[in-house]
Amino acid sequence: MQVTELWRYPVKSMGGERLESTDVGELGIEGDRRWGVFDVATATVLTARRAPELLFASARCVDDAVVVTLPDGDDVEPGSADAVLSTWLGRAVELRRAGDEGGTYENPMDVDNEADWVSWTGPAGAWHDSRWSRVSLASTGSLGDWDIRRFRTNVVVDGAGEDGFVGDHIRIGGAELAVFKQIDRCVMITRPQPGLDRDLGLLKGINRDRSGCFSIGALVASPGCIAVGDAVEHLRPA
Repeated sequence: MQVTELWRYPVKSMGGERLESTDVGELGIEGDRRWGVFDVATATVLTARRAPELLFASARCVDDAVVVTLPDGDDVEPGSADAVLSTWLGRAVELRRAGDEGGTYENPMDVDNEADWVSWTGPAGAWHDSRWSRVSLASTGSLGDWDIRRFRTNVVVDGAGEDGFVGDHIRIGGAELAVFKQIDRCVMITRPQPGLDRDLGLLKGINRDRSGCFSIGALVASPGCIAVGDAVEHLRPA
């Protein structure tokens, strides 16, 4: 297997940016999910589950800051981000950098009717849903014709068989990852976004054929740099 694509999503649930190489630290790909849109009224970090319009904005890292581009193409100045995003979303929000406390997230258990919402708290440091996944990986064999943007996966590799890494370590470039889980999928992957229509059948198919999971999630065992073209080495236990 070799890396074919690298993706960073600086603001949770917004579109991201493709990279040729990146540093990977304890919190994952540098700058990934470092910012989130915090809903003041509910004290939750908004995702496209509750606010699908987030998928039509995008974000990129510039030095140690983030630049958000709205659907109309306008870039949001850092100093006015809270006011501009609040006006756009029609609710009071703040663009928050992740810190020492994890975010609270929501998900509807009844996908068809978007009802029976549940909430949970994610890990600190970056706005990840799960404490067992800082870097996500999927193969082109598993993706098939699906668009990777549906899944917000960080690393795409050629070939197939990534589910076999769960429970083991892998090395990519200078980084070593401890693969903990298959990533369970939610209503977010069905949402429309630029160039992609709504697709409820996608989640139903993954639930039916893949037990609700797509791609794998890992923690960073040893930081390092990874790049497009790097080989993936499966470090099997002795």
